[in-house]
Amino acid sequence: MIPAPVAFVTSNPGKAREAERLLGRPVTARPLDLPEIQSLDFEEVVRAKAVEAARRLGDAVLVEDSGVAVAAWGGFPGPLTRWMTDGPIGSAGLARMLDPFGDRRAEAVSALGLARPGGGPAEVLVAVGRVPGTIAEAPRGTNGFGWDVVFVPEGATRTYAEMSDDEKSLDSHRTRSFRAMARLLERR
Repeated sequence: MIPAPVAFVTSNPGKAREAERLLGRPVTARPLDLPEIQSLDFEEVVRAKAVEAARRLGDAVLVEDSGVAVAAWGGFPGPLTRWMTDGPIGSAGLARMLDPFGDRRAEAVSALGLARPGGGPAEVLVAVGRVPGTIAEAPRGTNGFGWDVVFVPEGATRTYAEMSDDEKSLDSHRTRSFRAMARLLERR
C-alpha cells in the first residue's frame, strides 16, 4: 500500500498541487537534489532516481523526469533536455539546430517512478505520458517553463508556452503520465 500523502520529489509546490489533483490523493513536495544517470531511456532514468530518493528519504516517493524526444535526432535530447535548454544552447538553440533537418517532429514525454525504501529498480512502479508534436522554428510564448516555448502539440498551432495552464493541462504529457499512475495505483 502506498502511504498518503505521497512524497513527490520536487521543489515546485505548484507541480505538487497538480500531482495531487491528477492522482486524486494527498501529495507533499519534497525537495531533494538527486543525481541523474545519463540515458536516453526515460524509464531507466526515473527508476534510478526513484530508488535513490526512497533510499535517502526513507519513505515511498514519486519522482518525475520529462523532456522532448526529437525524431530527427533519434530521440535526443530526451531525458537530457533540461541540460540542453537550461544551458548555453537554450530553447532557441534547440529550435535553430533543427533548421537543417526537414523533420521537426518531436514527442513531449513525462515519466513517473514510484518507489518504496529498500526496493530496487525492478520494483519501481512506472507510468509514462507521451504527446506527439513538433518543435517550433523559434521560441514563442511566456507561460510554462523550459522547452514549453518550442513544443507545439499535435493538432495545435501554439506552443505550450502560448497556452494557459488550464489549456496545457487538459492533455499534456505530464497529465497523461499522472493519469496513468493514478490508474496503476487504483489497482493496488
